[in-house]
Amino acid sequence: WFAPIEMSSLKALKFQNGNLVVLDQLLVPHEKVYIDVKSVQDAHRVIKKMNVRGAPLIALVALLGLTVDLVSKYGLTGDDPSLEGYVMEQIAFLKTSRPTAVNLFNAMDELEGVVKGLGGKGIVEAVKSLSERYLEEDLAANVALGEFGADALKAIWGDVGGGLNLMTICNTGSLATAGHGTALGVVRSLHASGELASLGILETRPYNQGARLTAFEAVEEKFPNSRLIVDSAAPFYMKTNKVHGAVVGADRVVKNGDTANKIGTYALAIHCKHNGIPFFVASPTTTLDVKIEGGEGIEIEDRGDG
Repeated sequence: WFAPIEMSSLKALKFQNGNLVVLDQLLVPHEKVYIDVKSVQDAHRVIKKMNVRGAPLIALVALLGLTVDLVSKYGLTGDDPSLEGYVMEQIAFLKTSRPTAVNLFNAMDELEGVVKGLGGKGIVEAVKSLSERYLEEDLAANVALGEFGADALKAIWGDVGGGLNLMTICNTGSLATAGHGTALGVVRSLHASGELASLGILETRPYNQGARLTAFEAVEEKFPNSRLIVDSAAPFYMKTNKVHGAVVGADRVVKNGDTANKIGTYALAIHCKHNGIPFFVASPTTTLDVKIEGGEGIEIEDRGDG
């Protein structure tokens, strides 16, 4: 049994009374500044510029950004014959914001199916309803995922006394999701039950999501013995510390189980295998892409020289 889990006070987005704001994660940990998202163009910009990131959060911002856009232009009961065409155009535009995180494409594809054929009637309410459902389901899935992951680790090690020592890369916590987190949700669940001993956090170059965001969450949540590690020091850390497992997130998991995630995840997996350390990918079903057979079919984002 797990202790009741308190939701993190960290909010990557706030959606209330038809208004959407997102935390500018490029400024964390030095500042907590929220950006207004009032249109599809705003949503596309904050996703593309990485003011928001994390596969589940990207999908949520796209859906909620479209909701806010439609309500402001058409009202909740908007009935305009051009509305269906407008929504389809915005869906296509939002899909161009980030190529690798499949949650965005799964959400947009589902939305297309909901909207298609409605003409203008009921479209705004349908988009709003789907967006709010995604928000609720992401949080519930993350809490369940955290408990499943904690159970899986404890099934391997049993009662080790003093708790488990884990490692992770990038950021997969409240700042990447609707709340609780995926891989970091496993960490949070263990912490809630008093079974987390330490957390090794890889800095995650070149954007340093581990150093800027996961370390920030670890401090805010008071995870015990959290330590920021240079990416290339991971194998030495494993050799000189007892590590019970590495838990990472995913941008896309395809049909054969191949997984795309932040650069550096592959190296971490190899180091775990060499050192005999269990390696887990924690991802919700919204990250699955069964249309792609293997990893070679995944488009990997290259952000260029800039």
